[in-house]
Amino acid sequence: MTSKRQPPQLSRSEAGPRAWRRDRLGVAARAAQECGDVWQLAPRVYVAATAGPCETVLQRTTYEYETTPGTFLPTKRPDGSVPGPTERAHGHAARMRALRPKAVAARIGDIAPDAARFAADWPVGRDVDVLPRAQSALADIGCRYLFSTDAETLQAAGARLAEAREGIIHSWPLPPWVPTPTRRFLARQQAVFAEALQGVIDRRRSTGRLGEDLLGQMLRPSSQYGLLPDAAIIDSLTGLIVATAETPTRAVGWILLTLARHPEVAGRVAAEAHALPADPHTVTGAHLDQLRYTQALVREVLRLYPPNWLLARRATRPTELGGYPVEPGTMVLVCPYTAHRDPVQHPDPGRLRPDRWLDAAGSLGTPGVFLPFSTGPRACEGTSMALAELTLITAETARRYHLSEPPGPVPSHRIATFGALTPVGLRLRATPRS
Repeated sequence: MTSKRQPPQLSRSEAGPRAWRRDRLGVAARAAQECGDVWQLAPRVYVAATAGPCETVLQRTTYEYETTPGTFLPTKRPDGSVPGPTERAHGHAARMRALRPKAVAARIGDIAPDAARFAADWPVGRDVDVLPRAQSALADIGCRYLFSTDAETLQAAGARLAEAREGIIHSWPLPPWVPTPTRRFLARQQAVFAEALQGVIDRRRSTGRLGEDLLGQMLRPSSQYGLLPDAAIIDSLTGLIVATAETPTRAVGWILLTLARHPEVAGRVAAEAHALPADPHTVTGAHLDQLRYTQALVREVLRLYPPNWLLARRATRPTELGGYPVEPGTMVLVCPYTAHRDPVQHPDPGRLRPDRWLDAAGSLGTPGVFLPFSTGPRACEGTSMALAELTLITAETARRYHLSEPPGPVPSHRIATFGALTPVGLRLRATPRS
């Protein structure tokens, strides 16, 4: 097959830099509809818009495509060296011992109490800023899952690290070597977190009480590679402590907004959630499995509003995408937002239909492409944990309250698309269910 020269593009008036900055979602949707599977945003910047090319790029990441550099600096050893690819791979394997679906299911009792507390402590009868509350609850859950009894020791440093990363994301893009105030602040907070985590590691190693949490799994030797160096552990957990709250917070916002706008859906979730134990400490993986409609709703909202709606990859070798040649150095933006709204994959794609994720017997299925957590070698490690958190927060909130948007002409939120798809400033009001 002969490759076409370049992907099509919308006219510059419709998809130029100004139009893109003004309405990224609108431009992406129009381009997917008019240009097809792959389109060109700018010279050497292509967008994968439908399931096939999106999954191709994500599955081929690490050998045809690479991810863009991360926010955090590599953790240095005392001799100044940093963990290499092999140690990073071993770190990934160690983390996954605690993040696989069975491992998460076994620790649902550690997640459920904070999810219930998020709902129980909602101030009723007044408009509430949703995202800060969600971020605080998810940070608590994440820190406890990673560090159990040492969570309080590391929580403040983790929160400052998340704040510093947020500043980087929303700052003016400059080359990484430019020592901006936001980068200096990030480096300081990263050093503070590393020092605090090193103290926890030293104490656990010296006492022999490694713990059963994620950190404890990383401290245990593997039959394949032995003990992980401390620098590799700290390097692994620096990003993970931020990631446990970052994307799920945005997802919670979209889910709770959906409950407010679709009371019939919220009612079905509330009815299902009554099967949960009154004491959240006794919730198990079996209880979570019973929340099938709630899990379907979570997936449907993530389909419509994937927080990571645009994923950047850079080609590392000559390849082909959708019949177009891709030269090394070309940036390819993978767009789950448009892939999820492809009518070939999801009939009636713009409509909220949680039942599309349930088969005739009511079991969860996968009716089409689903990329809110990416896929392939760089897929999100915390997918199972995030889905568990989101399901429990959704169920616990719906069974207690009717949610509504503030009355009046002022919108309940604005949509931000820079960095992630976020309902910025989302405010909702809770009224207790009778």
